[in-house]
Amino acid sequence: MSSVQLKLGVLDQTPVRRGSNASEALQESIQLVKLADELGYSRYWISEHHNTVTLAGAAPEVFIARLASESVRIRLGSGGIMLPNHSTLKVAENFKLLEALYPGRIDLGLGRAPGGDRLTAQLLNPSNSFDPREYIKQLGDLKSFLYDEATEGTAYGKVRAIPRIDTAPALWMLTSSGESAYLAAHFGMALSFAQFINPIGGAEALRNYRERFRPSAELPEPLANVGIFAFCSESEQKVKEVQAMMDYRLISFEKGRFEESFSYEDIKDYKYSDMEWQRVLHNRNRMVVGTPDLVEHTFRELADRFEIDEIVVSTFTDSFEDRLQSYKLLAEIFALNKVRLPVE
Repeated sequence: MSSVQLKLGVLDQTPVRRGSNASEALQESIQLVKLADELGYSRYWISEHHNTVTLAGAAPEVFIARLASESVRIRLGSGGIMLPNHSTLKVAENFKLLEALYPGRIDLGLGRAPGGDRLTAQLLNPSNSFDPREYIKQLGDLKSFLYDEATEGTAYGKVRAIPRIDTAPALWMLTSSGESAYLAAHFGMALSFAQFINPIGGAEALRNYRERFRPSAELPEPLANVGIFAFCSESEQKVKEVQAMMDYRLISFEKGRFEESFSYEDIKDYKYSDMEWQRVLHNRNRMVVGTPDLVEHTFRELADRFEIDEIVVSTFTDSFEDRLQSYKLLAEIFALNKVRLPVE
């Protein structure tokens, strides 16, 4: 197994814990980004979700500004902006402004899923045609706006995204199916595979990406990472409880019950049907839940299989303290402070 120094990032889906509220969830994210920055995590991404009361992150571009102001070294970004929900020009201007405020620390991660339901996506952007070809056009236009290129997508240069700056946010393509790996390769973007959404095909998607990668001015060589649900604890009981909660949460999501709130006591005796249990076993490949030895072994095996040196971790727990402690343990296991970036 590889002994390569692994980097770890945070994917924050801004979960609203049972008995809590959205304001508290956002304050927890502020505490978490400070900790991640202190511990040496590489990046901190905020996801975009809509019409779901158990998550608070509807506007990553707004929240990134606050989180970046609360940290020093760590990169901040979207994981991701669901581009079809938005005006391409406005996304470019939002992230150029963030880059102007925090040069060299901003990631613009992009996806094409709605981040919710189709009706909500239509309301967010009434011109959204849900046509994959339109998404490809948006990607080309976005690069033109970000890098001040006078192309057809920017009305032959008559429209430029402001502010005018010398740097630009790093572009990441997010994928769970593998299809967007080809787009990332074509446009010369970095790629993040969402293992936490789809546990099948990730290694192949990254292989296809590397084989087809076309160097860009911004990224001369392919760059990739993998996102996964994870929880680490030295307590076997906490591991058992979080595993049970994650099993139930993902089944609940698959049934469309996005607003269901529950505790371990509520679900510990739930009896899964045979079909549900097959889904539980499948979904466990989307996560790593265990004690430090198990988590370290599984992370390193995942890194070897995907040929990457960075894993982005999303953690859901019933207790915020358990969530913080899990990130602390991961930082200790992988000695993140050894690869901490200096203050610019």
